[in-house]
Amino acid sequence: MTRFLKGTDRPLAEAYELALLDLDGVVYRGKNPVEYAADSIRAAEQAGMTIEYTTNNSSRFQHVVADQLKGFGLDVEPWQVITSSVVAARMVAKAVPAGAKVQVLGAEHLREEVRRNGLTIVDGPEDHPDAVIQGWYPEMTWQMMAEAAYAVERGASYFVTNRDLTIPRELGIAPGCGSMIRAVITATGVEPVASAGKPESYMYDEARELNAAEGHDLVPKESSIAIGDRLDTDIEAGNRGGYDSLAVLTGVTNPTELMLAPTHLRPTFVATDLRALGETQPAPVRTEDGTWTCHKADAWYENGRVQVSDPTNVNGLRAAICAAWEAADKGAHLDETTVPVFDLKD
Repeated sequence: MTRFLKGTDRPLAEAYELALLDLDGVVYRGKNPVEYAADSIRAAEQAGMTIEYTTNNSSRFQHVVADQLKGFGLDVEPWQVITSSVVAARMVAKAVPAGAKVQVLGAEHLREEVRRNGLTIVDGPEDHPDAVIQGWYPEMTWQMMAEAAYAVERGASYFVTNRDLTIPRELGIAPGCGSMIRAVITATGVEPVASAGKPESYMYDEARELNAAEGHDLVPKESSIAIGDRLDTDIEAGNRGGYDSLAVLTGVTNPTELMLAPTHLRPTFVATDLRALGETQPAPVRTEDGTWTCHKADAWYENGRVQVSDPTNVNGLRAAICAAWEAADKGAHLDETTVPVFDLKD
């Protein structure tokens, strides 16, 4: 049975107690803030919502990220920032004996988390590491990737912080950790044992646990919402873990990708940006003739195409998403030529 976009009768910041908020493409792009993000987060916190920041970026210390967010006018403690390095080091520590040798291909933050979990960092394959862990690292060289490949070829267990193929930066979309991982996979023929980052849902579970460790009650999943710009990480992680989710259009995803999303990548809500935290979410409704209506905008499937009454309005997008999902799940073959082109206005 198709699951369609939902609606709320209260703003999201009141309907949910905890926001599990992605960073790259949602709150910032590299060093630059995303429009409306900081103001929307502050307003959500004033409404009683707790914010946890979850990022697949493994290269930056929690306190560094927190300081950047403070520079945007946000009140953030380092423990609120859950990086894939934090999760990955704990993951490896559970998989190998205490004190095991680990070859780290990544930034100092990842190395520090590995040490913090009682593991021994070694320099290269000559030290016969028990495991290799690879994270996103802008200074990564061919030699570093080669040495990781050599260790994996010799039998070291291969772990990664995340598999994002791309990452939003100041100048555009750049290669992410997943692109670098592919070099090692291609050289060795070995897939990673596990990935700490999204789309695995462990990062969201970890964020809830860390929030509880700060003296709060453990927020149940049904009171938590995962928010991100990537369907194949943020949203899929929410679906895998049983969390409602919000996809925003400030980063990687776009209207066409949303309309064509397969079941496992479909969010609960869609919005242009984080202003949605302070807004009720209108629920698209299907009429008897098969038209989907969302707050005066209509969409329908006809003659092999999805049509929409207003391609400049996010409610038109919400209606078109539901029309496309319904058609696809009934066997229609949709692609970018059979769904409307949107030019969303502020």
